Amino acid sequence: MTGQTSPFGALREQLLDAAAAFAGSPVAVSDVLSGLVDDVDRALREELEIFPVCHHSPASALAMVRRLREKQPKVIYLELCEDLQPLLTELRNCRLPVAVQAFAAEIDGFPPSWAPLSVVAPITEASAEYQAISYALETPGVELVLVDRSTDHVFQWAPNEEPGKKEHAEEAGLHGDAVGVELGDLRPRFAELEEHLLHHGKVRHWSEWWDQYVEQPLAGADYDTYRQVMVLIGSLFRRLDRDGGRRTVDEDRERYMWTRMREHLAASGADPADCLYVCGAFHAASHVEQFGLRSTATFEITPRTGTKWLYGLIPSSHSAIEAQFGLASGSVSIAAATWDKSLTRSKLTPFQLAGQRGTRKRVGARAKLPAPVAQGEVADRLTGFLSKPPVLDELDEAELLGWSVEIVRLARRNGYLASTADAIAVFETSILLAGMRNRARPTPYDFQDAAVTCIEKDVVPGRRDVRRLCEIMLGGDRVGEVGYDALPPLARNVYDRLAPLKLDLEKRTIQRALLDLNANPELAPCSDLLWMLRYLLPSDAVRPIMGERRLGERSIQESWDVAFGKHQRSIIELGYEGVTIEQVMEQRLRRSVWDPKATAAVALAAVEDAVLFLGSRRFADELGQRAVELLAAERSVDDAPEVLRRIRRLMSYYRAHEPELPAWCEEFATSGYAHYCTLLPTAFVDDDTGARQVAAMLGFLFSMESLALSLGCDRAQLELAVQQSHPEAPDKVALLWAARSQLGLLPLAELRARCDELLANPLVVPSFPLYILGFVQAMVPVPALSGFVVEVISKAFGQLPDRVLLPWLPKLITTLRDQAGELMPVLVREAGRTFPGTLAAVDGWVPPWTARPAAVPVGSGPVGSGPVGSGPVGSGPVALGPVAELLLGHPAACDAVAGLLGCEGSWQAPQAPAPGRGEVAALLAGHPEPALALAGLLA
Repeated sequence: MTGQTSPFGALREQLLDAAAAFAGSPVAVSDVLSGLVDDVDRALREELEIFPVCHHSPASALAMVRRLREKQPKVIYLELCEDLQPLLTELRNCRLPVAVQAFAAEIDGFPPSWAPLSVVAPITEASAEYQAISYALETPGVELVLVDRSTDHVFQWAPNEEPGKKEHAEEAGLHGDAVGVELGDLRPRFAELEEHLLHHGKVRHWSEWWDQYVEQPLAGADYDTYRQVMVLIGSLFRRLDRDGGRRTVDEDRERYMWTRMREHLAASGADPADCLYVCGAFHAASHVEQFGLRSTATFEITPRTGTKWLYGLIPSSHSAIEAQFGLASGSVSIAAATWDKSLTRSKLTPFQLAGQRGTRKRVGARAKLPAPVAQGEVADRLTGFLSKPPVLDELDEAELLGWSVEIVRLARRNGYLASTADAIAVFETSILLAGMRNRARPTPYDFQDAAVTCIEKDVVPGRRDVRRLCEIMLGGDRVGEVGYDALPPLARNVYDRLAPLKLDLEKRTIQRALLDLNANPELAPCSDLLWMLRYLLPSDAVRPIMGERRLGERSIQESWDVAFGKHQRSIIELGYEGVTIEQVMEQRLRRSVWDPKATAAVALAAVEDAVLFLGSRRFADELGQRAVELLAAERSVDDAPEVLRRIRRLMSYYRAHEPELPAWCEEFATSGYAHYCTLLPTAFVDDDTGARQVAAMLGFLFSMESLALSLGCDRAQLELAVQQSHPEAPDKVALLWAARSQLGLLPLAELRARCDELLANPLVVPSFPLYILGFVQAMVPVPALSGFVVEVISKAFGQLPDRVLLPWLPKLITTLRDQAGELMPVLVREAGRTFPGTLAAVDGWVPPWTARPAAVPVGSGPVGSGPVGSGPVGSGPVALGPVAELLLGHPAACDAVAGLLGCEGSWQAPQAPAPGRGEVAALLAGHPEPALALAGLLA
């Protein structure tokens, strides 16, 4: 439209003259300035009325209330994902702010790394969108149509990199990694422009600039002025936008929305004059060829993928909205406070859903609307708005004084040494800062800066700083809640099953649940459910204080801390996975064992969880069979310690509670026996395999040996595997020696001799701690070796000098702590049994592994003329061993056993061995018959 026929012709000429005067040439700047006016003119002359909004803007909400009461449209087109429309009726069962959510755990048509997909659109009371939704749902004959792209198209049009996976502040947890749908996002995407505006506006962040230069001036403006200014701002940011990728997505969204609106008008036959199109100001200044109802340009909407989307409502909060959309901390809370103040000042009655919880009941909210007012001709309101200086609000001393007193009270409660003098200082500083920023009335942002300057000083004594206290005072971080009727079936089922605990599960505080299962056995289902929720929900949502659940054990009393209100979103998202908690639990366990990265240890853990929480033998057997498959397919033994620990625990449980082992346990034992025998020689020499893993492999082989052999395995396979192992690392050498000792291939005396040789070799002593580590790890496969380990350590500390011990003692301690921490209690108990129990007995204590002194003569024996322990008459005393001394000292026991067995005989005095022949020669001399018989047999 030319400048002569447009109502904005005079403004266009004025801007061109200003561009020529300031820029020297009208070409560079005039295109932008005239383009802004053209965009406003185009948007306002469109047959379908366009209502530009900004996300969570009180000014937009106020203008929406005014316009809805004046126009009373029959159809409202809203910029929101079209497949979220069925959720909007459930908003009346919730406490705002909440977010409508689309969720997909199983995806089809997107990269697997993107799963799960989540889209949220938060809604607050102080938003134009909520006012439009409330009006449409509460006014008979009004149709609400969502026209933005579907949630499936959100990810279809997303860049190739994984969407939504960005770091959020801690308070963004209510939304998590969900992709936020920005309803009416209005923020410059030109970094230099935003920096310029913040610098010359004398503000710290964009939210403050927007509040000062847009929100406050437009709060009391008429509809035409509001509309023209918002389109102008949207056009400015659009023309200076340098983000080409996002611009392409935005233009596709605009094509999508205009296509959907034309389709609806054609199908319904609605009059465009009775319709209202609510969209972001950025989209109101659209340049796409599909813009307008009279456009004939077409846009092909691609079909959705095979992804199955689930929909629901989740709690939101002011801080979650700020974190997700990059707003300043506290800005949404300040906007909510500004909304309430503006309603009081303007005496407007906003629209509100019937039965809405947590919102102030507005008198007359459902009153009959007056007759609609026809829209007049488009007139230029921009010239007057841009030419006159902003109207400065008068100082409200009572409000500012109340703020100052309240912040001092809160500061004192939170540990600050604040006084009345600080309240006066905050009051005066707020006025001073507002004057420096060219405003007569201090804004909440000015007040925040003044409070931080005057109260916080240099230290924060408590959990909250002064800026956070200001946010709490001005409205706080309001957290929404989804009502019971709007919850998915699983969440309602959880609330119903926990009803016997008589807790208010909607509270955001932590509640204590006490369960005496012995006195109240009817609470056992509640206990089972709490343990499953403990597995599925975040750790602080359900936390056991007393009681535990292990295989074969159940607590008789339990105490729980429950915080469902704070983690309602997590419970709701469980409802997207199934109808009951048991179904979700089963799906999670099955998904974990069939994951491409699953291992045998993961499958065994799933079996244990299935037994603990579900009690399903069939399901546990299914998971166990998968564990067998995973173990046979593994080529690494990194998880051997975990496999050994879990299979031992499961077999102990089944042996104690079942008549026989499940078939999968027997198959696991045989498969594992063959599997680890095959990998054992390689694991001994592989540098990437630690001693702990090798010890676990040997532990599996030795502990499962009897079961595996009874099921058809061959012990020769294990012996060959040990014989083929030739490690070089000291700790693995010690493990090999222990394994050979267990198999009977290395006597204990020889093993002791080898260790003595190591201690006597000065070249080996520096690495002796590694040998000790190997022997400690050997207690896993050979528990009987614990006494020998105590002997080896004791010999090292007893024989080595301090100059040798002290250098490797720290290494020994750290190595044992890091790699064998779970075995140290066993070693300590064995040492307690070996060493004397009193300090006085230490001096006379003789280690059991040292040589015993020669026995002294004792009393007479039962038969014969000589004393017990003496040889024939005329010979000296005979040195007897401890067994012979015991038998000769107590012959009655032997006589009783001989009589019981029907053996006849008499006691003989011990014969002294011939000089130099030793004990064997004495035995042969005393009993020559066996030797003569053997000689005759061999001859």
